Amino acid sequence: MRRRIFLTALSLCLVFLLAACRDQDPLPDESRPVKETVALTVWGAEEDEALLEQIFASFQAHYAGQADFQITWQPQSESNCKDALLGNLEGGADVFAFADDQVAALAAAGGLDPIADAAAIRSSALPAAVEAASVGDTLYAYPLTADNGYFLYYNKACFTDGDVQSLERMLEVAAQAEKLVSMDWSSAWYVYAFFGNTGLEVGLNEDGLTNYCTWNSADGPIRGVDVARAMLEIAASPAFSNRPDGEFLAGVRDGSVIAGISGVWNAVAVQEVWGDDMGAARLPVYTCAGRQVQMASFSGCKLIGVNAYSRHPEWAARLAEWITSEENQRLRFEVRGQGPANVNAANSPEVQSSPAIAALLEQSNYSQLQRVGGKFWDPVTGFATSMAQGNPSGASLQAQLDRMVEGVTAR
Repeated sequence: MRRRIFLTALSLCLVFLLAACRDQDPLPDESRPVKETVALTVWGAEEDEALLEQIFASFQAHYAGQADFQITWQPQSESNCKDALLGNLEGGADVFAFADDQVAALAAAGGLDPIADAAAIRSSALPAAVEAASVGDTLYAYPLTADNGYFLYYNKACFTDGDVQSLERMLEVAAQAEKLVSMDWSSAWYVYAFFGNTGLEVGLNEDGLTNYCTWNSADGPIRGVDVARAMLEIAASPAFSNRPDGEFLAGVRDGSVIAGISGVWNAVAVQEVWGDDMGAARLPVYTCAGRQVQMASFSGCKLIGVNAYSRHPEWAARLAEWITSEENQRLRFEVRGQGPANVNAANSPEVQSSPAIAALLEQSNYSQLQRVGGKFWDPVTGFATSMAQGNPSGASLQAQLDRMVEGVTAR
């Protein structure tokens, strides 16, 4: 009995001694993992701030415990992202949104590396979006939206379905009602609508920088001067209004504009004003050289890029994947009305029932990816502004077309 008590007491002493040793000898530092601090800067459209903050919060919650994240959002126009980034690649954003026409220049300058898991992106995104995010057969960015194009908004209380098939007819109806139909001729992006389906051409040369352009052609069924004359006829209508996007919305809100050419980014705002009377359709035809020509459009996608100089490339890529995930593309549609590039999100009933997205898809049959060099924009804007003002200089239309093309094709 005494022996049993002694052994029990001895066991208790050993337990206390071991516990004391544990308290006095902490585990080595290397056995305690230290969480990495990951600082990421994200550039995005100013209008996306609230949406992106929501996406950042879900990203940090999903990866909680794996790193301490410091995600900083900064507003940056998607259309000017390339210039801002290439001005200081090492100091630029880790993750950024940009328009697809910049992908080749960003890749060539070393700002983008090929996407590591390209197969997964290719299988989940719309083919056109994959093409827009690629240079040749190499994928360089994550497709975000497939809606960077334009179409016709109209107030169904003012126009019939038949009216909106023809731009001239729409101008007649609007003039009778003393209202306006708007389009932005200060933007060469929209002016492509008049030339795109005429047989006249514009595009990038093989160097990926300079342009070819035949918009001043004096031969063929439709010549450059025919398009110029058609534009002058449209501009002469009292119902035509040459105004930028913001002024289009202002006209919708004050009731002066009853139709206009714009994109899905305005769908929510137009719907708020016109409600159930908001109509959306492919662009109308216009009369040119005695023919009815279907108005064309540039198309494109918004992409998410990962800076090749990011200090945290793996986490930057994970954040880019998160922003462009199916779930967050659905969220972007709900919040911003933007058309998803993800196949499953794009085919959802909610997206398919959107009038704006349906119109954009219909117009896609008459559109092409925007692939022009930087010298395209100013000369076309200068020419179109002259047409919108009724050719106030009285200069030869052919001479103005020749000057425009000379500027577009300059090396």
